Amino acid sequence: MVSGSPYFQASFFFFVLGCLVSDSLAGDPYVFYDWTVSYLTTSPLGDKQQVIGINGQFPGPILNITTNWNVVVNVKNDLDEPLLLTWNGIQHRKNSWQDGVLGTNCPIPAGWNWTYEFQVKDQIGSFFYFPSLNFQRAAGGYGGIIINNRDVIPLPFGMPDGDITIFISDWYTKSHKGLRKDVEKGADLGAPDGILINGLGPYRYDQALVKDGIAYQIINVEPGKTYRFRVHNVGISTSLNFRIQNHNLLLVETEGSYTVQQNYSNMDIHVGQSYSFLVTMDQSASSDYYIVASPRFVNSSDWTKLNGVSILHYSNSQGPASGPLPDPPNDYSTVFSMNQARSIRWNVSAGAARPNPQGSFKYGEITVTDVYVILNRPVELIDGKHRTTLNGISYLPPSTPLKLAQQFKIPGVYKLDFPNKLMNRPPKLDTSLINGTFKGFMEIIFQNNDTTVQSYHLDGYAFFVVGMDFGVWTENSRGTYNKWDGVARSTTQVFPGAWTAILVSLDNAGIWNLRAQNLDSWYLGQEAYVSVVNPEVDQSEVPIPENSIYCGILSSLQKDQAQRVNFSGTTSISGSSKTVFFILIIALIGHSFR
Repeated sequence: MVSGSPYFQASFFFFVLGCLVSDSLAGDPYVFYDWTVSYLTTSPLGDKQQVIGINGQFPGPILNITTNWNVVVNVKNDLDEPLLLTWNGIQHRKNSWQDGVLGTNCPIPAGWNWTYEFQVKDQIGSFFYFPSLNFQRAAGGYGGIIINNRDVIPLPFGMPDGDITIFISDWYTKSHKGLRKDVEKGADLGAPDGILINGLGPYRYDQALVKDGIAYQIINVEPGKTYRFRVHNVGISTSLNFRIQNHNLLLVETEGSYTVQQNYSNMDIHVGQSYSFLVTMDQSASSDYYIVASPRFVNSSDWTKLNGVSILHYSNSQGPASGPLPDPPNDYSTVFSMNQARSIRWNVSAGAARPNPQGSFKYGEITVTDVYVILNRPVELIDGKHRTTLNGISYLPPSTPLKLAQQFKIPGVYKLDFPNKLMNRPPKLDTSLINGTFKGFMEIIFQNNDTTVQSYHLDGYAFFVVGMDFGVWTENSRGTYNKWDGVARSTTQVFPGAWTAILVSLDNAGIWNLRAQNLDSWYLGQEAYVSVVNPEVDQSEVPIPENSIYCGILSSLQKDQAQRVNFSGTTSISGSSKTVFFILIIALIGHSFR
């Protein structure tokens, strides 16, 4: 067969076509979502109120994706105020442009859209997203994120028969705008009006406590099967105890780390935390079973009436659930909860996003380069405003996001002088960043001087929770650290009058939000940012997106708002690959058959 013959040309065409298809499909897949964020009217506790939904859903849709996939989410803001969505626990490797917080992004104005594009690089597990501005999380706007293992990485447990996402949260009937005004005035949020499970109110387990007509969640299961329950506390400020009547919770994962598998009868889940449990339907199904989320560490009579209650319904159930709810932990102090938290260990023999075991990263042998002891304080007046602080600084967000100011080398927007301990000076409002050492190893000790449990979260990373105890942290406290199998996660609780220590490897260049997850503390200034800059030219750090929104000093750079893009379905071929792919096909067709 000669090269000029039609047979050769046709064969060559199909050979090249096969190579192109193979090459395009071999890359990391892209998935596309088109979301509209808007107000909805619903009645989670029996009375109509306004909530924030996505595509008409409350809670919002679940991102069900796989390790290393590229995610494109086009967000249309149909609220009456600016919006950003942040992806709690997603690390955005070298791409803090997609983090969705004020330090990295200009808000999406009302009526505008903005497209997020990020890769879930080397991550697995259970996470969630939520709106990060203006107290909006108190009205909803949240949803789940599931990152599945690639096929080549086995689960460290049998494949569950089903996957169930559960959102638990404290809930107020007052609007998020009303709540933030109260917080600005220094008012305590007080007891919530109820506890929601998946955006729904409680089953009427007690006619005196729960009024008639409230919609509740029913989870249908089959006897003998095992389900993975992914449970997220997406609330404002309340630690919640989660339990399922007569069923064990086998803990297997938390916020992207497989854990040593242990059975719990209940689990304290603090604000912003996520857990995965395997639950086997091994009961007789003489009736339905209660699923309960109840407040912790409160003794007021107002709180005793607050329980989120859903129903676990076996297909062969003999009748409705009845009788008292399963008991919460007997210990109303924080001792039980701290011991439970200490019992959670990293599964160092399991592969996660990579084939190698998680524990092959021996964090306990790494030399610490930076130490920060971060103290919080309750609400106090600073310059006539009610504010909260970390190390005496209440974060003041500039009109120009930090990442944009860094990109355009704008002086005076922020300072790299966040103190590594509480200074002997009055508290102040400031835009002060932690100056992180690229590829350094940072130790952070959170000291909680408040009277309530606080949760702290770091974007861009999973950190190792190596110690927690009551009292004041000292240098000698390091002798109690777990330097082998402390769990890696992105949100940790800090009990009142106690400390929690974490270790984090600063290998992810960018500017990253360190915040209180308790919404009232965060809103009043309990946050900082960690600047991690590669001193060399880093070609792998993602450049500023072409669709960036500009604000503050850079407002004049803003282009006309792009037309809204409607995506449909998923594909394994990126946009650039598709363009080259089709151009070459056309060229080959023309060459082969002319």
